[in-house]
Amino acid sequence: MKLLQEKLSKYTLLQEAKKAKAAGIYPYFRVIESDQDTEVIINGKKVLMFGSNAYTGLTNHPKVKEAAIAAIRKYGSGCAGSRFLNGTLDLHIELEKRLADFVGKEDAIIYSTGFQVNLGVVSCVTGREDYILWDELDHASIIAGHRLSYSTKLKYRHNDMDSLEKQLQKCEDGKIKLIVADGVFSMEGDIVNLPGIVKLAKKYNASIMIDEAHGIGVLGKQGRGTCNHFGLTDEVDLIMGTFSKSLASIGGFIASNSEVIDYLRYYSRPYIFSASSTPAATAAAAAALDIMISEPERIEHLWELTHYALNGFRQMGCEIGRTETPIIPLFIRNNELTFMIVRELFDEGIFVNPVLSPAVAPQDTLIRFSLMATHTKEQLDFALNAIQKIFKKYNLLT
Repeated sequence: MKLLQEKLSKYTLLQEAKKAKAAGIYPYFRVIESDQDTEVIINGKKVLMFGSNAYTGLTNHPKVKEAAIAAIRKYGSGCAGSRFLNGTLDLHIELEKRLADFVGKEDAIIYSTGFQVNLGVVSCVTGREDYILWDELDHASIIAGHRLSYSTKLKYRHNDMDSLEKQLQKCEDGKIKLIVADGVFSMEGDIVNLPGIVKLAKKYNASIMIDEAHGIGVLGKQGRGTCNHFGLTDEVDLIMGTFSKSLASIGGFIASNSEVIDYLRYYSRPYIFSASSTPAATAAAAAALDIMISEPERIEHLWELTHYALNGFRQMGCEIGRTETPIIPLFIRNNELTFMIVRELFDEGIFVNPVLSPAVAPQDTLIRFSLMATHTKEQLDFALNAIQKIFKKYNLLT
């Protein structure tokens, strides 16, 4: 046991964490003492939250909370088993039908987390002689999924259709070729080139899976996601979504045709061997879906804020890359300076997230600034002013 402890304690990330803690700039595992809203309390201090994935701003909505409480009263706190055995509730079936209809597919199944969806789907839908083609900036859950697959894995450059085509040309005819990509890339904030992927998929007889974790509630009619945004839902074979962003809960789903979903019910190990989504989480997601559909003004306001923020950052000279969504990367390109700026922004009353390797390449460290539909223009102005002040101090504005 001593050898194990000695080996693990020497890992680079742990050493960097110790140094950051000693310098008073450690930015992770900050304890929030209030609800997840545009303003949170940390160590008794109120700060504006610009580090959340709750794009629709529904985590604190009364109807979402009431739905979760009502589900606990009726069903209890958990299901005490997997969906395969004793863990299927009528709540699960109802929400699966609604989600399939929402994203335009025949059927869907719910997993306990969004990470488990990608892990459980990508790892098992292709075989030993098949191919998985993945964008180099895909989410870690997609990477974890294809690592478990026996298929040949081919990485293509980010959103680069020439690179994807070269990889497709390496694939043997008559074998499954599954292209897997984020709809909205979680750190960079740019949107997948889905029209380009669809064109190549038709040319090379490939299938497509799109991760809509950051697309649902942001893009498309009523927040239906990237595939809907491009009008290409019918061309995408599998659509993944999560509850932990716009749907104000925890869990995830995969939607496809009935044959694919039936296959996953019997062969996706994270689905079969994990306890099912809790009654509260399932009911909360269903309530959030109701609100998202019935209150389109939420998404409209989110986009008003997004355009305002993007213009503000560009005008002040921030490097924000190719983003065109409520996810706005503020590139720092230095680990220690990223930690330092996150700390100084916190002192100014702004909560943002540092993004370092392995989430991004070491030379691409950034601060991830994200918006919610419940933010106000006044809150955004406060944040923009604070960021401009601190970035100017460190000569990060052009």
